[in-house]
Amino acid sequence: MVQACLVCSRVHNGSLTAQAAGTDMDKTDKPSPSAKKHVRLQERRGSNVSLMLDMSSLGSVEPIQPVCTPRDITLKFLRTSSHVLRREELQQRAQSLAELQEEFSKIPPNFVSPEELEIPGRASKDRYKTILPNPESRVCLRRARNQEEDSYINANYITGYVGRPREYIATQGPMLNTVTDFWEMVWQEEAPLIVMITKLQERKEKCVHYWPEKEGTYGPFTIRVQGVSECVEYVVRDLSIQVASLCSHILISLSSVLEKLEGECRQVKHILFPSWPDQQTPESAKPLLHLVSKVEETLQAAASPGPIIVHCSAGIGRTGCFIATRIGCQQLKDKGEVDILGIVCRLRIDRGGMIQTSEQYQFLHHTLALYASQLPEAGGH
Repeated sequence: MVQACLVCSRVHNGSLTAQAAGTDMDKTDKPSPSAKKHVRLQERRGSNVSLMLDMSSLGSVEPIQPVCTPRDITLKFLRTSSHVLRREELQQRAQSLAELQEEFSKIPPNFVSPEELEIPGRASKDRYKTILPNPESRVCLRRARNQEEDSYINANYITGYVGRPREYIATQGPMLNTVTDFWEMVWQEEAPLIVMITKLQERKEKCVHYWPEKEGTYGPFTIRVQGVSECVEYVVRDLSIQVASLCSHILISLSSVLEKLEGECRQVKHILFPSWPDQQTPESAKPLLHLVSKVEETLQAAASPGPIIVHCSAGIGRTGCFIATRIGCQQLKDKGEVDILGIVCRLRIDRGGMIQTSEQYQFLHHTLALYASQLPEAGGH
């Protein structure tokens, strides 16, 4: 009986020992959570396994192209578009009104949004809220002030024939609150000539009377009319512009700039061409060619090297037509060919919307075709 109990006791103890040993072995075989985490990290890091990719299976991979914005597309078109016409081709092209209308419709206007010109007080100096100066070529009045609004004027430098920089300034017709700014621009840029292609009133105000009948003071500038010559098509005024005695309302910062120039007097020609209706075309191209000829004559006698200031009301339609006509005449005279599409596109790079309507675009072709017909044949005298 005792022996049986001893045997049972040994068996029971042995089984407990075995269970304990088994339990110890389980504890030894199972890795700790931190060890598992370490192993997984190693596997994820590729320390035990290498990843191989066969790139040839992907085929040819094109390089990543930069994303073009609408403005980029517009500028590319304006910089690269061209349609060179020889003199005989120009005569035919001028009669193809439908083709000219289609060609004109494809030219992007390159207008400026108000968000691109966040200048305090700017809106009060714009005659039309949708006609704004392109920032890259905008004329800034170089006043010795810190306020940005004091430097603002709705005007752009325009590139001329063969890429001459700042050969023109295209601007809007002055308003009552911008007349002094206008004369400051004339003085600052040493402009020898102002070409005005609008009436003062056409159903509503297009431009204020910004010059005096005889003598007038505009801010720090005194303007005098020294002579008037009236023709059937235009009126020419000989003006002098002088820095007047400094007035009390002129800021000290501006006075410090102008007092060095006090007494200096410059000569400026003012040509008024009133017979061109707004957003329309003249009945004949001859008066416009006469105007271009008068401008050439005036510049030959001018002492100042500055740009020609051209304005109508908005500063894009008739203004653009005049500038494009003069550049086109220069091309025809020098090369016997003209790129009217290219001219208009380059103008719109500098100031959006130059040449406002397809009728103006057609009239431009008609005017240059007339000019080309008056040129001597190649090799002639």
